[in-house]
Amino acid sequence: MNKKVLFTCQAAMTAALYVVLTIFVNAFPFNLANGNIQIRISEALTILPYFTPAAIPGLTIGCFLSNILTGTAPMDVVFGSLATLLGALGSYALKKHKWLVPIPPIAANTVIVPLILRYAYGMALPIPFMMLTVGIGEILSCYILGMFLLTALNRFGAGAMKFIDFSHH
Repeated sequence: MNKKVLFTCQAAMTAALYVVLTIFVNAFPFNLANGNIQIRISEALTILPYFTPAAIPGLTIGCFLSNILTGTAPMDVVFGSLATLLGALGSYALKKHKWLVPIPPIAANTVIVPLILRYAYGMALPIPFMMLTVGIGEILSCYILGMFLLTALNRFGAGAMKFIDFSHH
């Protein structure tokens, strides 16, 4: 398969999965995808740069589209997507250290999202408190769910999804 086509397909599939998962969680009465306490299950996908660099633009575009489609503030669209980009780049940089892969998205979102909540939405809670609540949600999404996903894809992904070319793991 042409490498450019494969890269584009992987990025598009990652973006689509991110959007679908975010909109699914956003449909619940208590908004877990956006807000002070966030458990965005789509953040589990932030481990995908471990498998392919195509996940970097896929996650960024998925976050960008999710934020637009769920009606977030323009500052959130821009800086939330930037946090995802930084996290994805960091995850890719740490791909040789499997257990560290979820750390960059956790760190990027724990620092950036509380600032978005304060300055885009006017949340008056103390920033350290919002860092704690966002950080806990990111640990649950990126580390706990993400590592389950990484382990499953590492074990079963290569055989079940050869067209995605996870063969180097």
